[in-house]
Amino acid sequence: MAVLVGKKAPSFKAQAVINGEEIVEDFSLDQFIGKKYVIFFFYPKDFTFVCPTELHAFQEKLAEFESRGCAIVACSTDTEQSHWGWLQLDKKQGGIKGITYPIVADTSKTISANYDVLNGEYFFDDNNQMQATAELIAYRGLFLIDKQGVVQHQLVNNLPLGRNVEEALRILDAVIFTEEKGEVCPANWSAGKDGMKADHKGVASYLGNH
Repeated sequence: MAVLVGKKAPSFKAQAVINGEEIVEDFSLDQFIGKKYVIFFFYPKDFTFVCPTELHAFQEKLAEFESRGCAIVACSTDTEQSHWGWLQLDKKQGGIKGITYPIVADTSKTISANYDVLNGEYFFDDNNQMQATAELIAYRGLFLIDKQGVVQHQLVNNLPLGRNVEEALRILDAVIFTEEKGEVCPANWSAGKDGMKADHKGVASYLGNH
């Protein structure tokens, strides 16, 4: 598994569904550089069980992410038509109607591969037939990208394991805090708590009333 933290997020252009209904060409995260943080997350499949719970959970917290200057973007290896169809289906029917943030269609699987979250590998056998070691879908990868386009945090869950959206919000708060305060965040830090800094001896010390 590649570690992308501290590196530029892999660039791409792909079709995507935005605003829950419009299919666009050449969608790219580059549009956010210099403007917004980005939570870019992958999920395995449209029309499944765990995936809609995650997409709805991000939608429920979308205003909180946006208030911090952060865009939410989802991605799977399904087609843009599949995304669009799922977006027309009501939540009670297992759909994701009401999702307004972009959903990228990684039909070539190159985005998942470049972010190193693609489940399985493909190869050509002795008869020059393409084979795969597993179903080529994305793991539940999540990447927090700063305004310079650099990955500050990544998390990858196996296919059955849904993520904690509150944790994504917490780590966004931590990145903003360190940028604004020049301090670091200890274990279990959350917004409103004290940070830490290194003293002249290089020893981390708490700030605040301790």
